[in-house]
Amino acid sequence: MTHAGKLGRLAGLSLFAASLQAAEETPLTINITAGRTPQSNVDTLASVTVIDRAQIERRQASSVQEALRGVPGLGFSNNGGLGKSTSVFLRGTESDHVLVLIDGIRVGSATLGTASFQDIPIDQVERIEVVRGPRSSLYGADAVGGVIQIFTRKGGGALTPRLSLGGGSHATQDYSAGLSGGGDRGWFNVGASHLETQGFNSCDGLPFPPGGGCFVSEPDHDGYRNTGASLRAGYKLSDTLDLEGHYLRGEGDNEYDGSVFSGNSTDFVQDVAGARLNWQALSFWRMSLSGGRSRDLSDNFYNGTFNSAFDTERRSASWQNDFALSAQQRLTLGADWLDDRVDGTTAFLVDSRDNAAGFGQYQGRFGEHDITLAARRDDNQQFGGHTTGSVAWGYRFSPTLRAMAAWGSAFKAPTFNELYFPFFGNPNLKPEESDSFELGLTGEHAALAWSVNAYQTKIDRLIGFDASFNPVNIDKARIRGLELVASTRLAGWDLAGNLSTLDPENRGHDANRGNQLPRRAKLMARLDADRAVGAWRLGTSLYGESRRYDDLANTQSLGGYVTLDLRAAYALRRDWSLEGKLANLLDKNYQTARLFNEDGRNAMFTVRYAPAGR
Repeated sequence: MTHAGKLGRLAGLSLFAASLQAAEETPLTINITAGRTPQSNVDTLASVTVIDRAQIERRQASSVQEALRGVPGLGFSNNGGLGKSTSVFLRGTESDHVLVLIDGIRVGSATLGTASFQDIPIDQVERIEVVRGPRSSLYGADAVGGVIQIFTRKGGGALTPRLSLGGGSHATQDYSAGLSGGGDRGWFNVGASHLETQGFNSCDGLPFPPGGGCFVSEPDHDGYRNTGASLRAGYKLSDTLDLEGHYLRGEGDNEYDGSVFSGNSTDFVQDVAGARLNWQALSFWRMSLSGGRSRDLSDNFYNGTFNSAFDTERRSASWQNDFALSAQQRLTLGADWLDDRVDGTTAFLVDSRDNAAGFGQYQGRFGEHDITLAARRDDNQQFGGHTTGSVAWGYRFSPTLRAMAAWGSAFKAPTFNELYFPFFGNPNLKPEESDSFELGLTGEHAALAWSVNAYQTKIDRLIGFDASFNPVNIDKARIRGLELVASTRLAGWDLAGNLSTLDPENRGHDANRGNQLPRRAKLMARLDADRAVGAWRLGTSLYGESRRYDDLANTQSLGGYVTLDLRAAYALRRDWSLEGKLANLLDKNYQTARLFNEDGRNAMFTVRYAPAGR
């Protein structure tokens, strides 16, 4: 097929997807992450997806990664089902090129450089915001592909209890309970959850290279258990001063196929705690002080015998000032501080480092033109100073049609493993750097809302490996992509869908130049249909990805796949409902990481008590 033919086929697929899509976000949807201040999605000069609690429950997501599945431009690699290690590739960038925040606090392992999405209890999540595109000019290191921020449940209003009891395939059990409420000045939410599953055989690995996967043969069930808890509360001290605190914890154990070197089970703890003070100092000046701590703790075992421990802790603080220069102009100035610490059974040459940064952002509207400018300077104890910036411009052709263009630079600081792991690390590594450009068009006509965004990201000084398998800054990548999202309501059905195309090309100067970056599919698409019929709520999801490769040399292919999910909910009586989900209805056998199995046909049923309007 010629290049023009491919583009024509893509355009046809895009129009087909657009004609079937439904509104997942209304014009009044607010996001905080894109500009570090509350802003309507229709005014934000960035590609943003907001997943609220109603959508999480409507789609009956049993994990954070399931809630994120199908977000435009976002791909996953999973090592064998629920609770197993999960990597996120946002707009084709590396798995450690996405910054993850929980209630504004930076989370993730300082040794691995990634967040454990699989261990965040979904029952304690209120909403998830995904900002696609570089955000280092506001957040510093890691935000090359974008930012994912998770907000825990927030209370308020009349005293309201909630309860859910679920069970399904693989002896899965899922329980949660909570209580929320508040008055004129204060509010609170407290919740607890427990998820456990017997699982299935996660890995078909072979006990020797080049077997891949886990390099062992352990054909057993690999279970998972997670007990979660959250607390979030706030109080309005005066008309100009309010205080908020939050805590989230997930702990449990995970079984996997492994060896005496890697272990085959892990006891884990993921928790994050923080507080924020907001002060309306003057009518045009709002100041906030926030700080917190996140931990990623793991004890690893082999057949019940202790093997190793990796404990990382991240402490952070922020001071932010928002100035309303006029009704159409806002200036944000602030400073961030971060301290990473590593402990455990492995002795690192350096086990802590801190980072101080100052940032500024201007947002303005002039007639039909919108503009955003941002810049940031980071001073890191290990890799020194780094400056990033971004600029975005939007133009409204009409109240229902807007174009945007944006540029942003970003960087990724090397992890402790890459720098200091014994007999492996390279303390001379430099930060990875990127430049990204994006063009977008957003419109709403009749019952159809849609958007098209095209982007290119070039990454330099990517960390690869030399002939001795030592990490060095030798690789490069060029990633091009197109995202199409649209929404409508047709014959009583809410229809939603998106289509993402990706060209993640290795641009390093070696034999792999021109190859597709591993574990990224070139095509991803999702279609959703939901409808309420009397006491029933019915829905279905169709999700598909094209072929990908598991290695840099593109010799180990992972086939494309399509899965079909069905879901239904029935209102038993006021506040009580019965929910059921049948996932992977066609029992598709597929893998997103070589030799690691994904779940076949599986079912889940839940009884839920969720009072509304109290």
